[in-house]
Amino acid sequence: NYVTYPSSGGNSGQMKAYLVQPTGNGPFPAVLLIHENRGLNPYIEDVARRLAADGFLALAPDGLFPVGGYPGNDDDGRTLQSGLDQPKLRTDMLNSAKFLKAHKLSSGKLGATGFCWGGGTTNYLAVAMGADLQAAVPYYGAAAETASVPKIKAPILAQLAGNDDRINSMYPAFEQALKAANVRHEIHTYPGTQHGFHNNSTPRYDEAAAKLSWDRAIAFFKKNLA
Repeated sequence: NYVTYPSSGGNSGQMKAYLVQPTGNGPFPAVLLIHENRGLNPYIEDVARRLAADGFLALAPDGLFPVGGYPGNDDDGRTLQSGLDQPKLRTDMLNSAKFLKAHKLSSGKLGATGFCWGGGTTNYLAVAMGADLQAAVPYYGAAAETASVPKIKAPILAQLAGNDDRINSMYPAFEQALKAANVRHEIHTYPGTQHGFHNNSTPRYDEAAAKLSWDRAIAFFKKNLA
């Protein structure tokens, strides 16, 4: 179902998200799911349902809510998202994470995952939330700034596409900083894949890499959010 909640400092002061709960009474470990650079599309809603099927309370915010919500296709969504105030959009995601962590069905153990823009935002949340985040799984997302890596307390499982030079070029310095800060981390690269390989609604989808990476993500959340 869809929920709305306040988002102070965000693009409109309010946010809307797709919330999916597992069967049972809870409380459940919670995972924030952050969309690509095109809003809350059917692919991301489907991934939220997959998380719930594995026992996680899943919240997928729509960053486009302040401008009318996901417009029904990815191209228009991309245009709308690029027109938003980007720091306020990140604040909307941070407020969404806090809303989910405090939700009555949440155990208080919080993970975050996201794809593309959402992967970079997952890394941002790991910095911004520190010990309030228990696990982060960024998919082909921009690395956190090296200087801010010591703020990260959550273990990181980074998933990278083999053919994605812009993103991958950020990771050697990120990995060094994670090691120096003693942040537990794993970085997996999937050879021969493109940026966006998990998205089964586009031609870049790679079934084998999508399945392996998702199995790893679920196991990582089960271990760190237990």
